[in-house]
Amino acid sequence: MAELKITLKRSIIGRPQNQRDTVKALGLTKINSSVVKPDNVAIKGMVNTISHLVDVEEVK
Repeated sequence: MAELKITLKRSIIGRPQNQRDTVKALGLTKINSSVVKPDNVAIKGMVNTISHLVDVEEVK
């Protein structure tokens, strides 16, 4: 099963609360921090909400 490596590339300062909550729910804390999450619909929806703040790579 494929996984997604999600890296926070931009600051959440000045962002709406829903975007801040999404970043926190994914487990991202600082700029350039990364997490590996399963590739499913829920995670893709979260990434879509903050796509302008993160970089996403597919990991096997």
